[in-house]
Amino acid sequence: MPIDALLFTAPGCPHCASVNANLNTLLQEGVIAALEIVDASVDAARAQALGVKSVPWFSLGELQFDGALPLGELRLWAERAASSDGMQAYFFEMLKSGKRAKVEQIIRSHPESSAVLGALLLDPEASMAVRIGIGAVLEELQGSGLLDALVPKLEQILKQPEPRNRADAAHYLSLIAHPAALRVLRNYLDDADQEVREIAQEALS
Repeated sequence: MPIDALLFTAPGCPHCASVNANLNTLLQEGVIAALEIVDASVDAARAQALGVKSVPWFSLGELQFDGALPLGELRLWAERAASSDGMQAYFFEMLKSGKRAKVEQIIRSHPESSAVLGALLLDPEASMAVRIGIGAVLEELQGSGLLDALVPKLEQILKQPEPRNRADAAHYLSLIAHPAALRVLRNYLDDADQEVREIAQEALS
């Protein structure tokens, strides 16, 4: 099902008109279901609540972007936003390009989306940059209560044979520090890998 789009513009913005035109093209094609255009200088409170720092800023469903994108790329993201794996593709791209703040903003608004980070850790295509970005996001949000949906995914990773993956999962669970995460770590106090055992012990201590 096509998603809705929201566009923030401002007077004097050099790229807002082209993004507006491209989104209207997608609206006419039926790729997006609706388009709302907001002047950020008029509705500053709403812009601030959504984390809009520059314009053009737009969202496609739950996916958020700033700056101008060509029509083809906009169409691709609109189609992804309407798909079941759209958020995973979005997180992958944002982390790969060093835009982890975008990922953090989504998780703050939709905590259940933190589970997508676990899916990325299981993705063999995830680069080192993506994995480093995941760690940075978890460190930024640790203790916030926003990462609870990630616990089952990390528990799944802890059952994998690769010690490095298990150690990473144990470390991330220690950052979440939710009772459910600590219950999982108790099961790995006698893990075959020393690093996993030490991480579990430190977290529980």
